[in-house]
Amino acid sequence: MNSVTKRLKDVFSRYKILTLLLAIALIWALFTSLTHGDFLSTRNFSNLLRQMAITGMLASGMVFIIISGEIDLSVGSLLGLLGGVAAILDVRLHLPLPLTLAAVVGLGAVIGLINGYWVAYLRVPSFIVGLAGLMAFRGILLGVTDGSTVAPVSENLVLVGQGYLPFMVGNALGVILFILLVMVTFRSRARHAELQLHVPPLWQDLSKLIVTGGIILGFVTALDFYRGVPIPVLVLLVVLGLFTVMANRTVFGRRIYAVGGNLEATRLSGVNVQRVKLLIFVLMGVMCAFAGITTTARLAAGSPAAGSLGELDAIASCIIGGTSMRGGSGTVFGALIGALIMASLDNGMSMLDVDNFWQMIVKGAILLLAVWLDIATGSKR
Repeated sequence: MNSVTKRLKDVFSRYKILTLLLAIALIWALFTSLTHGDFLSTRNFSNLLRQMAITGMLASGMVFIIISGEIDLSVGSLLGLLGGVAAILDVRLHLPLPLTLAAVVGLGAVIGLINGYWVAYLRVPSFIVGLAGLMAFRGILLGVTDGSTVAPVSENLVLVGQGYLPFMVGNALGVILFILLVMVTFRSRARHAELQLHVPPLWQDLSKLIVTGGIILGFVTALDFYRGVPIPVLVLLVVLGLFTVMANRTVFGRRIYAVGGNLEATRLSGVNVQRVKLLIFVLMGVMCAFAGITTTARLAAGSPAAGSLGELDAIASCIIGGTSMRGGSGTVFGALIGALIMASLDNGMSMLDVDNFWQMIVKGAILLLAVWLDIATGSKR
């Protein structure tokens, strides 16, 4: 048993992302076969990515919550509440779209600030704060919407969730993204050489760039065959870039990992761990706002049921993507890979008309398996 555990640990530590990509390939192959090719049609692929974008937004914020050693069970209800507020501001108050977006994002930040204050300064366990929010936010949503759907939202708001970039803009962004990756790669090589650190062989970095370029080209081409890059997917890619830079190249990002890795040692080193945790929850509130706005725009209505069990999908995405429940380890990119796996399962089972209760059972089992793998392989470094 020890040898098996050791092998699992080696495989997941060295080839974690490759393992996840292989899992996605197997899932897609299975559903493509069962749906006679409809699963990977250009239209469904576009819908899959738009569906994944909402879970990905929640997972992008949740990954830092978990890395810091906390948990937030309120994100699904908060998504629903903020999406409902967006619908009310748009349908009932007829506010301009920029003002609606600013108000909802600001409200999300304020609610995240309150949640973070309870956890960081009042020392209430984040599990309890999240559980309270899960019930309270859903209750507030039912109250402000009178338990009924708020519709129809304006066309401008609908475009946020259902719009597509023009083909030329999407292609140009793909080229810009690849150029940025090339610049970052060679800048990193120069920096390592300057500091006399290990520099990977040139062929290795070039191979990664070629593979990445191929993925970007295939991604953009596939979406162009339908209607172009969906706006929610663009937002998610921007979030991925910003959060990855924050995690890897800022003091705040390094402190998040330090807090989750060893809270007491980080505190004794002079880091204000309370402020770090507070800001993480603010970030989570903002991502709930993005997800709530996108959900309302996608449905063209504010639904009192929106975001139900969204916290399960967000947490599962992070754990599947390699974030350790013990804190201190995880990446936004991995969480988004996990979100893609969860969205693929949802989409594929829905196309096969699998009963809803079976879908919940499958996702719960996958979450349990992912946590077991985290424990068995000792993913925390």
